Amino acid sequence: MNEPLIRLCLVLHNHQPIGNFDSVFEQAYQESYLPFLDVFEPFSTLRISLHTSGSLMQWLDERHPEYVDRLARLVAAGRIEIVGGAYFEPILSMIPSRDRLGQITRYTEFLQNRLGAKVFGMWIPERVWESNLTSDLATSGIQYTILDDFHFRGAGLRQDQLDGYYITEDQGQLLRVFPGSEKLRYLIPFAAPQDTIDYCRQLGEKRPGSVIVFGDDGEKFGTWPNTHKHVYQDGWLKQFFQALTDNQSWLRTSTLVEAVETSAPIGKIYLPDASYREMTEWAYPVDKQTEYNELSHALENDPHWPALRSLIRGGFWRNFKVKYPESNEMYARMMYVSDRLQSALTSAGNVAEPRLDLARNHLYQAQCNCAYWHGAFGGVYLPHLRNAVFSHLIQADNALRQWHQTNVGTAWSQDSTPQAAIECHSQDFDFDGHAEVRMANEQVSLWISPQRGGQLYELDLHSAAQNLLATLQRRPEVYHEKIVAGQSQASDSTASIHDRVVLKRDDLDQFLQYDSRLRKTLVDHFWDENVEMVDVARGIALERGDFADGAYRATIRRKSDRVQVMMQRDGNAWGIPLKITKGITMLANSSDLQIDYLLEGIPAGQQFHFGVEFNFSGLPDQQPDRFFATGEPPVSLGHLGSELDLEGHQEIQLHDQWAGLQIRLSADQLTHFWGFPIQTVSQSESGFELVHQSVVVQPHWIVSGDDAGRWAVRMRLQLQHSSQNANRLMPETVAAGVV
Repeated sequence: MNEPLIRLCLVLHNHQPIGNFDSVFEQAYQESYLPFLDVFEPFSTLRISLHTSGSLMQWLDERHPEYVDRLARLVAAGRIEIVGGAYFEPILSMIPSRDRLGQITRYTEFLQNRLGAKVFGMWIPERVWESNLTSDLATSGIQYTILDDFHFRGAGLRQDQLDGYYITEDQGQLLRVFPGSEKLRYLIPFAAPQDTIDYCRQLGEKRPGSVIVFGDDGEKFGTWPNTHKHVYQDGWLKQFFQALTDNQSWLRTSTLVEAVETSAPIGKIYLPDASYREMTEWAYPVDKQTEYNELSHALENDPHWPALRSLIRGGFWRNFKVKYPESNEMYARMMYVSDRLQSALTSAGNVAEPRLDLARNHLYQAQCNCAYWHGAFGGVYLPHLRNAVFSHLIQADNALRQWHQTNVGTAWSQDSTPQAAIECHSQDFDFDGHAEVRMANEQVSLWISPQRGGQLYELDLHSAAQNLLATLQRRPEVYHEKIVAGQSQASDSTASIHDRVVLKRDDLDQFLQYDSRLRKTLVDHFWDENVEMVDVARGIALERGDFADGAYRATIRRKSDRVQVMMQRDGNAWGIPLKITKGITMLANSSDLQIDYLLEGIPAGQQFHFGVEFNFSGLPDQQPDRFFATGEPPVSLGHLGSELDLEGHQEIQLHDQWAGLQIRLSADQLTHFWGFPIQTVSQSESGFELVHQSVVVQPHWIVSGDDAGRWAVRMRLQLQHSSQNANRLMPETVAAGVV
């Protein structure tokens, strides 16, 4: 065959995230991965490069090994190049260097053993690039990768300089980098196949010998909305492959490794920290996104706009941890486990130990990127993805605790009393410049932020591997403007997910409610005496005190069988000086928590409406076996999506019978309880939807002081988990997730 006028590298990225539902894996397999292979296989002269994330590959190998066997045969035949990557698809800049190296090399080994593949290149998750990644990739044995042409334009290159690959360097280590074409990402598969052929011909005629790269999600071939009919039933993919075959005299499909072997690098480049263009827009704060969109629309017909747009860098991926503090909580928790694992490995002398290897596997799965950000898909807005991250982190902690008890003979502790059955220590766990407090025993772990209202921001139940505070704040998103405007396209349109606007219910605008703070526990409120629960639930009730977000002073108090974190704040309500002291007491080997409140400085004859907010996540709504209750035996008060206004009781219960979970909150005096759901309106692959995030329980009282101006209450939070439901936990090595 003659030397082609142009080489086209088709690089597919197939991925499903940790924590996604098995049915979603199966649907993507049936709608995208399997039919794509069925159409591709008969076109024997075509070549592609394929990256499949480790979470998806393990699922495929367990559920559809015949598909993996087909891949192995196509690899052996030279039809498919396997592109490696970090095992469970983390954003590489988010995880420590040691974990990057571990994830990449472990996945390379798996791919070599299972598929017989020689892995030379890798996929960069979400194309989030920072220049210091170069040396880690090279150290891992990676020779080349693919980013977006957006990265290269950010380095000052013109479009006519993006027809091959470049060499980049860090600390003397070299890496080849291909620019993926944004133009092709929008042509394939949404435009007619001939449009791609014509575009390639134009490039080839201008610059013979060019290499052009398409690199994008394999799910756009069947799983993205309405694409299965377009790509397969209407024959787009078959027509596309036929067009490529018919034009082989000048247009050659090529794997990335073939392109490297048959062409020299264009030159050397140092790329700026970036990701693909859309991601940089999503990383902006909402007001900046709005400003960018308005500017783009205002200038879209200006002849200078294309050149000007190429100079706009956009936001920085790491700022998702600022935009969504919940993302930072997962990140900080992940770093804590990674550091703890590294300490254990050092103590073990890096000798192979099953429990440490199990902990590492759970850590790697918890680093899957999808729950840590939000763009066109649900991301951080999807509770099951956040829950999966915490579940794997807690399971990693459980494995580390077991290893430590066996090898050191005591509970793991970083305080001054290593023999203690309860861990309690203070440090800046979430990297905000302020110290937090961690309490833990065999049953539960608590993470407290004295600086932020003395709030409890993480509550882990070890046996269930569940963080009951994996919550999400309701906040504005730039696409909420489209919901208010009621814009909606016909559901049968075939368009990029970046362009589709589909409302999955007509009343979503009624649920655009926003919170002034994170949805956490032990949030101290002062309300108007006649405030309505509906206003509290909608986030529009006026806060009359400065305790909810105010800084508390914290003291750790210890006894032989218990630890208490006592916090105090001198503040005010309605401008009246008050002091709140609250304590959280943990007993050894108990999942019960004692919570004490003391209010001081209440003027004689003065009343205050005082409430303490609790949030509980991971408890689905609209299910008959998940419900509010009271009494013994429990009497159901409605499912966990209900609004509950309970007067004159001393306890409230939340039941999740499927998970074997029961939460009981009781007080030592008559209490009014509010209960209501927190629901967000977010964007997903299939449209705008309402998502149940958490359940609020808020005990509240009309408070009067005693002769000394004091009022006190003692509450008890009891967490029970039935071990018979422990089989609901994710398998130790197989993920349950997808994008």
